[in-house]
Amino acid sequence: MLGSIASVLSAFGLSGAAGLNAFIPLLAVAVLGRTGVLHLAAPYDVLTTTWAIALIAVFLVIEIVVDKIPVADHANDVVQTFIRPATGALLFAAETGMITDVHPGIALALGLVTALGVHGTKAAVRPVVNATTAGFGAPVVSAIEDGISVVTTALAIFLPIVMVVFLAIVIFFVVRLFRKAPGVTTPAPTKPT
Repeated sequence: MLGSIASVLSAFGLSGAAGLNAFIPLLAVAVLGRTGVLHLAAPYDVLTTTWAIALIAVFLVIEIVVDKIPVADHANDVVQTFIRPATGALLFAAETGMITDVHPGIALALGLVTALGVHGTKAAVRPVVNATTAGFGAPVVSAIEDGISVVTTALAIFLPIVMVVFLAIVIFFVVRLFRKAPGVTTPAPTKPT
């Protein structure tokens, strides 16, 4: 029972991390599957092949570089609108593949929705960051997103319960940061009549 809960939490974490950077959690799962730390059932074990790992690594380098360049990062987000949710769906299904009670279609849908939600938030916020910082904020925010994706991926694989706490803290600080951002107003309390 606890193993199933941990697997589902891990699946949500990996698909959420894919919403920030599709290739960080995908490469981690592929390499850990190749080394035997993770067990990927067929057909997901194709990720552990040498060519798949090499291809994912190349795409990761491209993603990391392009996402740091203002304007190019927006074009990248448009392209990634299809890749990140698909990767999230794949990771969710691969992680929950050992749980026989979860239909693969449900796992794919949950992973897709999770990654799409995270990606949508990222894609909506990035143009605001670029506009308010004249593009200088893009590499900083991108590096923070990559860092969050790396930490979330590691915690999702090894400490899924701690990952939930980590993500709650990240969400708290992101919401707090945006409430303090210039141009964001909080409605004044209304007086009862």
